[in-house]
Amino acid sequence: MTIQQEIIAKLGVKPKIDVDEEIKRRVDFLKDYVKKASATGLLIAISGGIDSAVAAGLCKRATDELSQETGQEYMTLGVLQPYGEQEDIDHSYEVAEAFNLKHKVETNIAEAVDEIALETEYAFKVLGINRHISRGGKGNVKARTRMVVQYALAFDLNLLVVGTDHASEALTGFFTKWGDGAVDITPLSSLNKRQVRELATRLGVPESIVNKAPTAGLWEGQTDEDELGVSYEDNSSYLEGKEINAEARDILEKHYLRTQHKRQLIPGI
Repeated sequence: MTIQQEIIAKLGVKPKIDVDEEIKRRVDFLKDYVKKASATGLLIAISGGIDSAVAAGLCKRATDELSQETGQEYMTLGVLQPYGEQEDIDHSYEVAEAFNLKHKVETNIAEAVDEIALETEYAFKVLGINRHISRGGKGNVKARTRMVVQYALAFDLNLLVVGTDHASEALTGFFTKWGDGAVDITPLSSLNKRQVRELATRLGVPESIVNKAPTAGLWEGQTDEDELGVSYEDNSSYLEGKEINAEARDILEKHYLRTQHKRQLIPGI
């Protein structure tokens, strides 16, 4: 078995999907998990990107169906979490409107993140290190702060926190450990980015979001593909078992091997 075949098997990506079947399967998965957990619904952070938009659409469909089937009210809570002024915050609201999310709230993380950054820089000084927190370090603080707020809301509202990570991100380890990777359930985990786009179109995600450049939004001007050095087209083709150019294949496999720790349980002895 080649490393490519091994990765595909571990991540469970299909070379081709039936979009309607995949939507139904993932909605049923969410419904079943909510019932087993005796939860009152789902919480999804809506970033303004395609992944969270698709997850939001699946969540809303799941809780609507549960409400109709049981006569009990289940909710999907959309949480918008800008850091200060977010340039594309209108896309987050556009998603909430597209899926008719009655329950949504905006929680700005700027003050909390900046305070953590200041405390970190104070710790550097105590250690005799004259430096500011790095851009990447602060980006991770943003991701983890967002998750802290999500779980604070979810705990008191008895909701399950839904993740947006998918196989294309798992392949490269492109998520923050204990940040966006710390969730209760991931309905997109065996889809690659191309397949996520297929679901987006069928679910009715606005075109402005389907066609925008993917970004984690951790700093100004950041895009996934620039940071990773490989396109999502090559990434998706690789996960579908197709041949891609040698340079892209090498980059993807190096990312995968370097980020193994993110996909494994905490080691112990």
